[in-house]
Amino acid sequence: MSETIFVPVILFLVIVCPLWLVLHYRAQARRETLGLSGPASPHDQELMARMVALLEKMEGRIGSLEKILDAEHPRWRDRQ
Repeated sequence: MSETIFVPVILFLVIVCPLWLVLHYRAQARRETLGLSGPASPHDQELMARMVALLEKMEGRIGSLEKILDAEHPRWRDRQ
């Protein structure tokens, strides 16, 4: 009975756990080098706000273009 539990635990501790730790700390180091580890700076928050505004503007434009295409070419969506 104990052998059926012992082998998977040993495999986990020898193979999975070290690999997990290495990948975790590598990802953490990558986040720190990219500057993603801390809270957003005021400059980053301003940039995100501008990006959201541009995205909303683009969504409106895409909606308008789709309406125009629906009016002029009703089956344009079937081509995809």
